[in-house]
Amino acid sequence: MPDNWRGTSLVLLAMLFVSGITLAQKQQSVVINGKAGQASVLQIDGRAYVDLETLAHIANGSLSFKANRIVLTLPTPTLPTDPGDDSGLSKDFMKAGIEEIASLREWASPLANAIQNGYPVTEYWVANYREPAVHGLRLASVAATTDADRSALQLLTNEFEAVRQWSNNLVEAHKSMGAAQYAISASALRDDPLSQKIVTCGRFLAQMLASGSFQDDSTCH
Repeated sequence: MPDNWRGTSLVLLAMLFVSGITLAQKQQSVVINGKAGQASVLQIDGRAYVDLETLAHIANGSLSFKANRIVLTLPTPTLPTDPGDDSGLSKDFMKAGIEEIASLREWASPLANAIQNGYPVTEYWVANYREPAVHGLRLASVAATTDADRSALQLLTNEFEAVRQWSNNLVEAHKSMGAAQYAISASALRDDPLSQKIVTCGRFLAQMLASGSFQDDSTCH
């Protein structure tokens, strides 16, 4: 630290605007994000002030002096968690999982519409919808960091595999002219057992991911 800054550091005062700081009644104990320490606190016109170096020391932070700037860095507080609750999904996995469900819907819906209307369906055309879902599942796998995440990931993977099997079946049906039945009957595709399984599991997964807690359902197995 430069001498000119060090010589004045003991009289540098910071208003206690930092979240998580409280003062004891004796105005000697300072608590920052759950970390306590002793500090010389001054009361001036009803406002409390504390030395910057002391503040950084208590918070396990750092204080630096750069040109005409004083930089105080405090660590981000960690929110407490309940060690007995292992059903919670992590925020990153919830986000990735919800995006994957959307990708699966964007894969299945155009395919169903094409089959029902007799439009040509090729492997190349289907791949444009399948690849984003493959990528989304990979991102969800990376985001799965807790036991609850990994359990939910297995259900999400099962749903992906069901959509892929259903998609492959429809592509093959189109090749063999077997897809005509879906164009003739509006309910043929909807009543298909695999199609019903996909829809039911997809709704369940969307609700589970939004809730933030892992749950199981037989339709996703």
